[in-house]
Amino acid sequence: MRDLLMIPGPVEFEPEVLQALGAPTLSHTDPAFIAVFGRALKRLREVCLAPSAQPFVVSGSGTLAMELAVANLVEPGDAALVVNTGYFSDRMAKILERHGALVTHVRAPPGDVPSLDAVETHLSKGGFKVLSVTHVDTSTGVLAPAEALVRAARKHGVLSVVDGVCATAAETFRQDAWEADVYLTASQKAVGVPPGLALLTVGPRAMEAWRKRKTPVASVYADFAEWLPIMEAYEAGKPAYFATPPVNLVAALDVSLGQILAEGMDARFARHQRMARAFRAAWKAMGLRLLPASDAVAANTLSAVYYPDGMDAALVGGVKGQGVVVAGGLHPDLKTRYFRVGHMNRVGPADVLSTVGALERALIAAGHRSEPGAAVAAAQASLIAG
Repeated sequence: MRDLLMIPGPVEFEPEVLQALGAPTLSHTDPAFIAVFGRALKRLREVCLAPSAQPFVVSGSGTLAMELAVANLVEPGDAALVVNTGYFSDRMAKILERHGALVTHVRAPPGDVPSLDAVETHLSKGGFKVLSVTHVDTSTGVLAPAEALVRAARKHGVLSVVDGVCATAAETFRQDAWEADVYLTASQKAVGVPPGLALLTVGPRAMEAWRKRKTPVASVYADFAEWLPIMEAYEAGKPAYFATPPVNLVAALDVSLGQILAEGMDARFARHQRMARAFRAAWKAMGLRLLPASDAVAANTLSAVYYPDGMDAALVGGVKGQGVVVAGGLHPDLKTRYFRVGHMNRVGPADVLSTVGALERALIAAGHRSEPGAAVAAAQASLIAG
């Protein structure tokens, strides 16, 4: 019997997605695959609520998606403002600096987000080309106010790049309506496909900025000039080649995006909120404290939870002994003090209750004082209340 995977990615995947991944591999120029790839590109626009954006589906990780955005928008000497909420905001800054950007951070203590006023103060000074924000930082479980931040960037004529790796298809995001310029993600979290795809939807202003750049993109593999003709050809039903696409992963992506759209974006956002509320009720019933400073900045895709006093990462092993896999901490300043539970993609009430029960049993076995069954009951009550 396999363990239930409840980490912040990779996540549990739908059987139909895995069937597509395991199907006989087609040629990347086969008409059947061309149709699948073209449909997946159209569906990616719909999932990101970005009808005006250009989608890119490229073999690689979420970090490659970050680099694709930066490499094409930033030239040496450009100024970038990083709304920093944790480990992956630091990674974005590293990528920006590697491509020659002059980076300014707006930081908050771990578990919180910088104030909009602080971001506005920096933007009002002028000179920034790009603002980056991590919608959900996987290291801290912090949810940034993406809409307010991208609207602020737009008001000041600054391009917005939103890292949605741990948010896309789960946290509310409306790219066109909010006027976000780039939304990037990876396949293995709420998008619901095994690891291996870097995904972006790039809006018209960002594409125009790329076309107007004065210097060549430093990376051949990351250059939109190589990938745009490929994406346009497949969407038009024609074969094209730059680098061999991951055929089976693209087929799995098409299936998953179809399932996401069948659920409906608003319904999917609401389901993730409901599951997150149930987990928060359980943590409270167990006397556990979240790393995010308040529920208002707590993600709906994962929980970052402090260990009780006297406990450490051995708890993660104890939970696995109960049949559920959770993750340890990641933020370098706090990694030994907390654990993380992913709750995205196909997660439903049964997964919530199984995970809470496993954690409850592991905590009690480790000596934590808690009323047996209280956390499961709290989660159940939250789920019933909706």
